[in-house]
Amino acid sequence: MFSKQMNRRELMASAAGASLAVGSGALGLFPSTLRAESTQKKSIVIGSGEHQYEVTHHFPQLPSQFSWQTTHNVAVDHEDNLYVIHEGRADQKEHPAIFVFDSSGKYIRSFGSQFQGGGHGLEVRREGDEEFLYVTGYQQVKMIAKLTLRGEIIWERRAPKESGVYHADETENPTKVWGRDRFMPTNFAFLDDGGFLLADGYGSFKIHRYDKDAKWLSSFGGAGEGKGTFNTPHGLWIDNREASSPKIIVTDRAHNSLQRFTMDGQYIDTLPGFGLPANIDIQGKLMLVPELVARVSILGPDNQVIAQLGEDIARLSADKAKAIRRDPSQWQDGKFVHPHDACFDSAGNIYVAEWVDTGRVTKLRKV
Repeated sequence: MFSKQMNRRELMASAAGASLAVGSGALGLFPSTLRAESTQKKSIVIGSGEHQYEVTHHFPQLPSQFSWQTTHNVAVDHEDNLYVIHEGRADQKEHPAIFVFDSSGKYIRSFGSQFQGGGHGLEVRREGDEEFLYVTGYQQVKMIAKLTLRGEIIWERRAPKESGVYHADETENPTKVWGRDRFMPTNFAFLDDGGFLLADGYGSFKIHRYDKDAKWLSSFGGAGEGKGTFNTPHGLWIDNREASSPKIIVTDRAHNSLQRFTMDGQYIDTLPGFGLPANIDIQGKLMLVPELVARVSILGPDNQVIAQLGEDIARLSADKAKAIRRDPSQWQDGKFVHPHDACFDSAGNIYVAEWVDTGRVTKLRKV
């Protein structure tokens, strides 16, 4: 559907056309940041059958000394504390990009100012008896990092020059330049051997493989029309639901699809029909897919959609989306605008982060 290799800004203009085919809507720019406040007056429950959720928009309670700055990703630790990363503003160097809240939404701590202006991916990973944060930064940040849950740096890495993919500046002097020879990492997936996969979703369109010490090993993918190549491979996950045959799943965002691979990166098949899918989470037999175009989908073990939550695709049509995006007063309770990431907590509740300047993180409490 999309033949052009697109960066994030180009996707804004192109997504509207995709809406006619797969329920997509255009992306766009947003107004200056305001502190998000919930306007809900009563309990809203969405979904059906076994997949019903009570909706609380603007769930985390951010202290007044901070501002919401384009929420990007969410993750939870073993205590169900919630971690939220903002893209943040490059001209506010001292403002943290990562915030931590307890399961009631109460603020705990914040850190990560080094990601301001480019904060993107965020995952919590247990290693032995300890948990760590894995973080990606794009724009001018162009870095991946491993942190403690309190924000202390374990390691930081720039573009893997040994891959032979990147311009020399990406390692030595990264700046806010886009292109297929640029490093714009977006999200992680974790391997059983302690290593990880990294999606360079806005840069080379490669999926990189690293060992447990964050040493680059190999890569697959790259720009192309699908079936093993990508147009914005934004998110990824390891699908262990079939224990004897684990697979890598990549969200090929601008192709509105998911691609599946063997664990050594060989293409298997494509799952179409999404609206700019942004990332993946899996719990038990369920796969969670946030779609930038106004919904969150849940897939069953056979990869068939069994629930679509908060859908507002029709109202966010090409001629209306821009105005709605820029005016939070037009957002409807129980509906999404631009889900950029979503994750389960231990109880099966879902947190959704939306890519909007005013910042919105929603809790979907399973009922």
